[in-house]
Amino acid sequence: MYSLINTDPQICSGKPCIQGTRIMVKNILGMFAGGYNIDRILEAYPELTREDIIEALDYASYVLDEEKIILRA
Repeated sequence: MYSLINTDPQICSGKPCIQGTRIMVKNILGMFAGGYNIDRILEAYPELTREDIIEALDYASYVLDEEKIILRA
């Protein structure tokens, strides 16, 4: 489903990373939260492609959509 995202226990403790790198999806999300756009992320990580970044965002959206929130009274 997400061919560009890797979750290997031997790489970054199994946190989702861009395939072939140690760049975690959370790092990309953090950069967006900090005001970076795709072009600026690509400048910071020239080994990434636009497709890598878009798939990281799509993956994060999918994971959040699958989360269940339990409210306690």
